[in-house]
Amino acid sequence: MNNFLFGIYPYIALSVLLIGSMVRYERDPFTWKSSSSQLLRRHQFIIGSVLFHVGVLVIFAGHFVGLLTPIWIFDALGVSHGAKQLLAIIFGGIAGIMALVGGTILLMRRLNDPRIRASSTFADTGILVLLMAQLVLGIATIFVSLQHLDGEEMTRFMAWAQGIFTFRAGAADLIADSSLIFKLHIVLGLTIFLLFPFTRLVHMLSAPVRYLWRPGYQIVRTRKRVVNSPAERAS
Repeated sequence: MNNFLFGIYPYIALSVLLIGSMVRYERDPFTWKSSSSQLLRRHQFIIGSVLFHVGVLVIFAGHFVGLLTPIWIFDALGVSHGAKQLLAIIFGGIAGIMALVGGTILLMRRLNDPRIRASSTFADTGILVLLMAQLVLGIATIFVSLQHLDGEEMTRFMAWAQGIFTFRAGAADLIADSSLIFKLHIVLGLTIFLLFPFTRLVHMLSAPVRYLWRPGYQIVRTRKRVVNSPAERAS
C-alpha cells in the first residue's frame, strides 16, 4: 500500500491534473473560470477571499520551493536543515492560519446564504471542504515537526518529492516510516490534484497570467440603437 500511495498514486494524480486540465481547456474553455458571487455579502467575500488566496499562494510557493529545491543548494547557501525546518514552521503556520480563517469565512458564507448555496454546485462546496481539511492537516503537522527541529524529517520528504519528479525507483520507501499525519497530508494533497481539472480550481492556472494580454476594459452592449451612417442620422 505504501508503494502505491507514494510511488504510483503521485503519477496518477499528476497525470490527471496535467492531461485533464488541457482537455478541459480545449473542450470547454467557457467553464475555465471561478463563478463569482462577490455581489452577495461582498464585504465578507473580500475578507475571506484575500486571507484564503494569500495564505494558499504562500503555502504553495513554500511547498514548491521547499520540496523541489535540491538539498545541495541549501547546503551551498549555508542554510542548515534545522533552520529550513524552522522557517517552514513559522511561515507555513502563519500562512496556514490565514488560509484557514479565510476559507472558513468563504465556506460559512457559501453554506449559510441561501442565494449563494443555490448557485453553488456540489463540486464548488466539496473542493472547498477538501481544501479546509488539507489546511487542518497541514497545521497539525507543525506539532510533529516541532519534535524534529534537526530537519531530518523534512529532508526525507524533499528526497521523496524530488525522487518522484525524477522518476527515481524506490522513492516511496524514503517516507515509509514517516508520521501518519504527514502521509494523510500527502494523500489528500494528491487527491486534490486529481480532482483539480474537474473543479473551479482550474482558474488558478491562468488567472495570474491571462490579464497580461487581455483587454483592460469590459465590453458592454447597450440596448440603444446606434446611428452610424449620415442618412440614418439625418432621418
